[in-house]
Amino acid sequence: MEFRDLKRQYEKLKSSIDGQINTVIDSAHFISGEQVKELEAALASYTGSKHCITVANGTDAITIALLANGVGTGDAVFVPDFTFFSSGECPAAVGATPVFVDVLPAAYNIDPIALTVAIEKIINEGVLKPRAVVAVDLFGQPFDYDSIRSICDRYNLLLLEDAAQGFGGRFTTQKGEEKRACTLGDISTTSFFPAKPLGCYGDGGAIFTDDDDIALLCRSIAIHGKDMKHPDDPNAKYNNARIGMNSRLDTLQAGILLAKLKAFQEFELEDINKVAQLYTEQLKETELTLPLSDDSYYSSWAQYTVQLPLNVDRTTIQASLRAVGIPTNIYYIKPMHKQGAFNNTRSAIADCPVTEELCERVLCLPIHPYLTEDEVVLVTTKLKELI
Repeated sequence: MEFRDLKRQYEKLKSSIDGQINTVIDSAHFISGEQVKELEAALASYTGSKHCITVANGTDAITIALLANGVGTGDAVFVPDFTFFSSGECPAAVGATPVFVDVLPAAYNIDPIALTVAIEKIINEGVLKPRAVVAVDLFGQPFDYDSIRSICDRYNLLLLEDAAQGFGGRFTTQKGEEKRACTLGDISTTSFFPAKPLGCYGDGGAIFTDDDDIALLCRSIAIHGKDMKHPDDPNAKYNNARIGMNSRLDTLQAGILLAKLKAFQEFELEDINKVAQLYTEQLKETELTLPLSDDSYYSSWAQYTVQLPLNVDRTTIQASLRAVGIPTNIYYIKPMHKQGAFNNTRSAIADCPVTEELCERVLCLPIHPYLTEDEVVLVTTKLKELI
């Protein structure tokens, strides 16, 4: 059994994926080929965003989004304490100070109350300027858009949605409006790392925005700061208006994503939700804490994460499951504010008891659109026996 079975996916999609790869190879347009433009248009259409800018990876996507919005030295950027390192690494990389905030115990996303407390604390300290919130769609589930949007509006903060794990997820607002992941921020980003809900066969990422000027600036930064305001000027290619970086999505990866996006829309997203529902049905009578189930959220299930009872040894559980061929993972084993990179900095100061407990209790079970009912029953049966 695979934790995220890319081999099984390839067997199902082999013809379309191979066809896209062969088309790119035949054209020999390996950088900025037509498939890149086609993918950006398809992603923008699917999410409902005006602009999609593909880049080399999800980390670059966050960094470029911050740079394009002028986030830097002296700014405080509020980041959930329970997340992958990139969410806090990128603000630090542009000179800002990540301020880590506790998360909701069942949804795993940033806690609106804890966020408000953290913002007020930074204001009272008077050293950093509250500037932005990185709201993560962790494990495929969108963050609490209504609450976080309201807080950002109140304090005049940039809302950056980190949808690295959230592509395909949806949030229904209190007004009844359905919003897709990658449109929940003033600017949003995602990752196409192979194990993500929509993944390529290497690294890749994208930025989403409705702002024409910000979109142009993101494209410029991603291509060595190239002058993007005069695209018809033959000399514009060698006119660098700013310091940027080299962050382009390869044409081969764009072709692969085009094939996968079609399958994602047609059946993968629906099928992985059926797998998650089956997990929940099988485990609902146990002592496990299961992922949040709320009509406001529709998850793309990058992970199916449970919390073990406090008296259960996680290492033993993992070893016992591994012994019968069932892989598991732990996301995440250490809070962000305890990462060594932030030792002896303002970022190491955080009051996040929920995150600290989650790091001791969470266990991620195998999940993907091609997992069978028999396999889910095997996983849940073995887990219940061990519990």
